[in-house]
Amino acid sequence: MALAAAAVAQFVFALDMSVVNVALPAIRTALGFAPLDLSWIVHVYALTFGGLLLLGGRACDLHGHRRLFVGGLTVFGLCSLAGGLAEVPWQLIAARAGQGLGAAAAAPAALGMLTTTFPEGPRRVRALGVWSAVNAAGGALGVLADGLLTEYAGWRWVMLVNLPIVAAALALVLAGVPVGARPDRRERLDVLGAVLATGGVGLLVFGVVRTDARGWASPDTVATLAAAAALLAAFAFAESRASAPLLRLGLLRSRWVAGANLLVFLAAAGQFAAFYFVSLYMQHVMGMGAAATGTAFLPFSASLVAGTIMATRVTAARTPRAALVPGALLAAVGLAWFAFISPSGGFLTDVLGPCIITGVGVGLVLAPVAAAATTGVASREAGMASGLFNSSRQLGGCVGLAVLATIAALRTGPATDPAALNGGYALSLAVTACLFVLAAVVAIGVLPRCGAAIPDPQSATPTKNRLEGTPS
Repeated sequence: MALAAAAVAQFVFALDMSVVNVALPAIRTALGFAPLDLSWIVHVYALTFGGLLLLGGRACDLHGHRRLFVGGLTVFGLCSLAGGLAEVPWQLIAARAGQGLGAAAAAPAALGMLTTTFPEGPRRVRALGVWSAVNAAGGALGVLADGLLTEYAGWRWVMLVNLPIVAAALALVLAGVPVGARPDRRERLDVLGAVLATGGVGLLVFGVVRTDARGWASPDTVATLAAAAALLAAFAFAESRASAPLLRLGLLRSRWVAGANLLVFLAAAGQFAAFYFVSLYMQHVMGMGAAATGTAFLPFSASLVAGTIMATRVTAARTPRAALVPGALLAAVGLAWFAFISPSGGFLTDVLGPCIITGVGVGLVLAPVAAAATTGVASREAGMASGLFNSSRQLGGCVGLAVLATIAALRTGPATDPAALNGGYALSLAVTACLFVLAAVVAIGVLPRCGAAIPDPQSATPTKNRLEGTPS
């Protein structure tokens, strides 16, 4: 029941990252959005979701994963209803911000709930394999659902479709997951750390998502990113002095945790960007409609699930590293193949083959990297590790997409013809292949060859079978 609830919830969070993109023109017409304000329907969700994940993860450890899961999902569902009933622009933007807030509480709670429910080993790997496959499928199917709902039901159903999914997740967790006792030793929330982390990550996301309109070299962007760097540096300093930190820096001394978070940052940057540019290629170069484009991603979803199943078996028998290295390299091969797209290409010749190869490769990465990020983590810090992992993935997708969109725009220039657009998309897809090569290098060079536990700072002696490379 815990696995089903976590998987259903993660599906709807991933779905909402991409489900509104195709509906934006219809929303603009219906609610009277100004052109410059329309992008905030997408950006404000990423801003609140990414900015509050560390806080949400730590709150799970202090107040219980099930409590935060139920509370976050409830907020998410109510804001989805409010968005579907919005009559003016600010109401929809506020609803999207509320969705991000709810997701920031419930997403780390879902992963933390799996980490504490399933013991480390094959059972946890299988559970995380299901969770990862559903998460990836939600993002891939978001475009399909967006196109079909917008075309046949109206843009409001892009928001309202969340309600039955949220209701199903709540019913599962309330029926089958016990509340659990509150921690015996109640620690106070690290307020200073929460303010610095939320402000730093929020400003980082804010600065990055505005580069599509402001540019990377604009004074506004430079000032915002500099302020974000200053706040994150202050956060690291404050956490090193805090008695009950929001993020215990010793956690990053684990090669499993540090390596997995760096790897998922790179993989998310490549995956989000590849999905984005292949979608644009099919619509703007091949001339496919929204619903047809969404349908064309179904082979990717199927191959991704197949890759996740293979990764689960490999990781359960060996270690996450055994699936991560070939998975990242296979994804790199598929994306390198994508880089040969042409203005006169077709679905069967330019999309289907690399789509399947990339899907299998990404599937081989998704489940093991989640398992690696929680390897050796004590149950009392499961929410902390989950919040960190989700933050790394969210920031990787956000920063990677912004950087690669800039690369594509520089290559394309002012031209808007299919040949020019094809050149920009092809270059960015080649760069995404390089990101997955770097992810493979991280898996080889940073992740240990065998798993073990991370020393608990509350314990006087190190835990048994500690991680390779973790200091005494």
